[in-house]
Amino acid sequence: MPTTAPRSSGRVPLRFEDVTQDGRLVLEALPTALGPTIWRGLLDKDPGVRACYKNGVFPIISRLVLEGTPGPFSANGRVEAEGSYRLARADDGRFMLEVWADLYAPIGHTHGAASADAPKILAGRVLGEHVFTRPFAPPGERRVTAFDFEGAPDVNETRPAAPSFESIASLPEAATPIDAGPRADPTPIVFGLVHSDGNMHVNSLAYLRVFEEAALRRFVELGRGALVLARRMDIAYRKPCFAGQTMRVVQQAFETDGGDLSGDLSGDLSMGVASVLVDAAAPDARPHVFARMTFAR
Repeated sequence: MPTTAPRSSGRVPLRFEDVTQDGRLVLEALPTALGPTIWRGLLDKDPGVRACYKNGVFPIISRLVLEGTPGPFSANGRVEAEGSYRLARADDGRFMLEVWADLYAPIGHTHGAASADAPKILAGRVLGEHVFTRPFAPPGERRVTAFDFEGAPDVNETRPAAPSFESIASLPEAATPIDAGPRADPTPIVFGLVHSDGNMHVNSLAYLRVFEEAALRRFVELGRGALVLARRMDIAYRKPCFAGQTMRVVQQAFETDGGDLSGDLSGDLSMGVASVLVDAAAPDARPHVFARMTFAR
């Protein structure tokens, strides 16, 4: 999180299903911290961002990096988050919104008496990258190359271009392949209205469960079992999916003995997958979504 950027704090609502049987937060629960801290806590008050909205320019999610800690935490515990953001122009000319959030919760268990003085520790953290675009403009007019409208934000900071999609869906250097190469998951993914949102496409968080469930199926096929939980994920969105589409996960499993993939935050990571999501009707076309996940027992 940038030390000089605006900051805001907020409470993060938890659903009962956001906490696993061993007290860890699932990764898909972590981005909910961005609502109270960033979107409602900071950006709603930013006149430059509001001017963007007025002129049909919106920050569209392009990448999420998520990491969860061992816990344990209670589904009834009070989770709070601190968030920050900045606007920057990437080396490729795109205007980007970067958002961060750190989630904190008291150590605890869902069933049992809560301790009033339980220490509050880091439960997870989120980095989100968004590209400013005109999503409702005609094709060919959606890319934003200048903020040239009244009240537009003054963007002075720069950053490198986002990593390539293919690099995100590649094996880490410290990993040993389990699969000789990428293989298609035999179970098709059918998207419906339940996966969609008001932006008229599949919600970005729907893909997290899709990739994790496909990885669990592969681990079982490999005889490794399903008693693992995704603790780190890097996911990049190249092209949206829509309700009614049938997709397929193509993935390559790997294992790691830790090294620079573990550390104190997530616990001991043991396995992972490098994955892409392809159109089942056009499996040779470029994937829509790219991801890498690492799991811990």
